[in-house]
Amino acid sequence: MPGISGLALYLPPYRVQLADWCKWNDQPWDKVRNVVGRSFRMRGPEQSVYTLAANAVWRLIQAYDIDPADIGYLALGTESSSDNSAGAVIVKGMLDDALAVHGMPRVSRECEVPEYKHACLGGVYALKGALRYLATDGATRKAIVVCSDIAEYERGSSGEPTQGAGAVAMLLEAEPKLLDVDLARSGSASDYRMVDFRKPFARFRGQPQRHDGQMQDLPVFNGRYSTSCYVDATRHAMNAMLAKQSDRHVDYFHAVDAVFMHRPYHKMPASGWAMAYLFALADGDERSVGELREHCAAAEIDADKVLAEIGGGAPDMRARVSAGASGDDAFPTAAELLRRMRKTPAYQKLVDDKLALGSEMMRDLGNLYTAALPAWLAAGFVEANGDEMKLAGQRWLALGYGSGDASEALPMTVVDGWQEAASRINFLAALGKPLDLTAHQYAALHDGHPASLDPVPARDEFVVDHIGREDRPGFRDVGIEYYRYVPGVRLVSSKAASDSRG
Repeated sequence: MPGISGLALYLPPYRVQLADWCKWNDQPWDKVRNVVGRSFRMRGPEQSVYTLAANAVWRLIQAYDIDPADIGYLALGTESSSDNSAGAVIVKGMLDDALAVHGMPRVSRECEVPEYKHACLGGVYALKGALRYLATDGATRKAIVVCSDIAEYERGSSGEPTQGAGAVAMLLEAEPKLLDVDLARSGSASDYRMVDFRKPFARFRGQPQRHDGQMQDLPVFNGRYSTSCYVDATRHAMNAMLAKQSDRHVDYFHAVDAVFMHRPYHKMPASGWAMAYLFALADGDERSVGELREHCAAAEIDADKVLAEIGGGAPDMRARVSAGASGDDAFPTAAELLRRMRKTPAYQKLVDDKLALGSEMMRDLGNLYTAALPAWLAAGFVEANGDEMKLAGQRWLALGYGSGDASEALPMTVVDGWQEAASRINFLAALGKPLDLTAHQYAALHDGHPASLDPVPARDEFVVDHIGREDRPGFRDVGIEYYRYVPGVRLVSSKAASDSRG
């Protein structure tokens, strides 16, 4: 069956160390480190979501010796678009420029170039589209899915430490070299949730104007409600997938070898996976409910209260918003049960061990929105290859999520000979040696003051050259980004970066 044959990352060379951020903002470092992570990346003065994407795909093409003429499908998953007309074709155009410089053929003119949008789930939807393409009319071609995003939050907001920027490109083939993806046994879930996390155009009226000409993309969100939506959405996707599995529902949680989830911050996947297990127990047979009661007894929690909260259906999240309860945890008793279970051997085996592969490496990426899940897959393979682990035949689960409204559960199997393709993943190279920002540099970059920061020299990558301003009869390019491929090191002064308006 079709699946994933390669992975490549691109991360901007500007980093905020969360230990520094905590000092700047008088926040508890121990808590932030344990819950959120160690650092996050920021886009540079000459970068946009499209240059991030093109840089990731360019690295994929080089790492896996891809013939551009073989690419029949190039999809972009993002929630950071700055153009409401085009997306993936912009990436294709940049790639063609770099290919010409290196004397290589252009990407095929027959290549499909869709863009997928559904918050952080857009990349998973793009992945499913690519797999369906390979299973039908594109069986003899190659497909590339690139997930690219810029997660920005207002300074001083609760979301500020969970920012990030970067892109991950995936090579997909009919005969994959890393992972078989079993779409026939996957699970989907969707339900409109109103105010979880949104980006309405109206919000631009109240947002500060960036001085570099780029758009400030700060979301409207409700943190505690978002957590409840994450838990509920992933539960339904798991239920849909489990209905197609041969395992007893509860047994699947023990049988799967590794789990990779959307991770807006470090602790969220563990909470989502553990809650999904409690839901499976509550919805299961007499033996499953009995196990849940045993966990409750050991934690001194009222089992009947937990069952009333999470068993027999799901809360109406929209009704909670209408009732003014969106600021409350929808599953408070179950959450307390999990808090008391965290130090038990059962929790360690079921949650910590299943989510361990690659997790520590992800602490240095921040929130990559659509790119977070494929980045974790890449980290898992890199760690396993470095430790010479035996993965062939292992059952993996990729559990995607997007803004409360939708979730996807994709069962995967690691293929024989995965080591060769894994050895080409550039995760460690993408981490590189970034510039650690000072408080002043961080504020300047966040607010779009490029003259306050000397750009890191570009090397073998795409940059925004300038942004169009023409608006006259016969020619208009207002707001259109123009790009340039930089084949080697290029030193740019602060004034030049500012004058480029990119």
